[in-house]
Amino acid sequence: MMSEIINNREQHREATEHRQQKLKDIIKQLHAGASVEEVKSEFKEAIGELSVADISKLEEALMKEEGIPVSEVQRLCSVHASVFEGSIEEIHAQGDEHVPGHPIHTFKLENKAIDQLVNFKLSLHMERFLREDSEDARFKLIEDLNLLLDIDKHYSRKENLLFPYLERYGIHGPTKVMWGVDDHIRESIKQAKIILSDHTQDRGTIAPLLTHIIEEVTGMIFKEENILLPMALDKLTEDEWLKIAEESEQIGYCLVAPAGVWKPERHPIQDEQEAAAPEPDASSIAGYVHFETGILSIKQLELMLNHLPVDLTFIDQDDVVRYFSHGKERIFTRTKAVIGRTVQNCHPPQSVHVVNQLLEDFKCGRKDVEDFWIKMKEKMIYIRYFAVRDEDGQYMGTLEFTQNIGPIQAIEGEKRILSVD
Repeated sequence: MMSEIINNREQHREATEHRQQKLKDIIKQLHAGASVEEVKSEFKEAIGELSVADISKLEEALMKEEGIPVSEVQRLCSVHASVFEGSIEEIHAQGDEHVPGHPIHTFKLENKAIDQLVNFKLSLHMERFLREDSEDARFKLIEDLNLLLDIDKHYSRKENLLFPYLERYGIHGPTKVMWGVDDHIRESIKQAKIILSDHTQDRGTIAPLLTHIIEEVTGMIFKEENILLPMALDKLTEDEWLKIAEESEQIGYCLVAPAGVWKPERHPIQDEQEAAAPEPDASSIAGYVHFETGILSIKQLELMLNHLPVDLTFIDQDDVVRYFSHGKERIFTRTKAVIGRTVQNCHPPQSVHVVNQLLEDFKCGRKDVEDFWIKMKEKMIYIRYFAVRDEDGQYMGTLEFTQNIGPIQAIEGEKRILSVD
């Protein structure tokens, strides 16, 4: 009996290694210019009867164990999605995701609107522009792209709310791959707007880019609905979906609003536990924090931090996000789902190397401060990072300090008297 178990394990290991090698070979073919259709049959043969979740694990292993870059696994993801087309209904879970207001229902509602925008309006206006190149046709395309930029809210909810929960279940590969594609789509839309706004550009230069945007956006819709969302439904609890629904409003919605408010039949387990718990001691609620230079109540401290005209985020010595301020107008999206998440997983794959370099500089004492400044529409964003050290110089974490300094840059002369309403 024991020998059979050992043999089965050995066979499973060999099968996994064989599949990984086949997927690596397919990636190489894609890198060399092979099309999705050309490698589709090889991919089917390699995965056999594996589920979407199992394939995602293999893709993640390619990145972790084999060192395959995220950008290369993104190529494989397109094949992954194509293979499951037509048979994906078999792995779809049934339940509250069909109820208006459930995050899945809202994601799909937005995807319908996005699909209509790119495959109907944008495609139609592109054909018209290529025929006549009139100002009206150009304006229509720019208008379509302005609407499509709203896709950032859809992707941001996915990246800042859904991805953190998947990572808690050990699912990292698909989230990194998808985030990289999301950023590529965002950048392509912005680039297309720049080209269309430049009247000196030949109209033929915009067609390949717009076609690429339509294909990428359409492909992402398919990957979300047939790979990501079924995987999330299989893993996340009802309480986790509730938290995602509650925090979605902070980021906003793309093109359409939720079709309703989702209220599960049962109460969330967490709420039931809180209701059953004894009332906390009033003194613990009104606790005080004793600083070297003063004493503040926890309420005073939180209000003070949230009233600062800046965004603050603190990352501990293990690169885990522990706190962020919650002012009225945050510059960058933050949701409670990021608490307890490593900072590397809060950034798109393309910028993780910058994050790692900054943290390494702080940890080894090479730097204490690093500054960046970027233009965001009418805002000039000043981002400062500070190494936080204790009295012995031991690294304790990093403080991120973000501020819109546009109004400060515009200051001239002097102001010595009170403002009059």
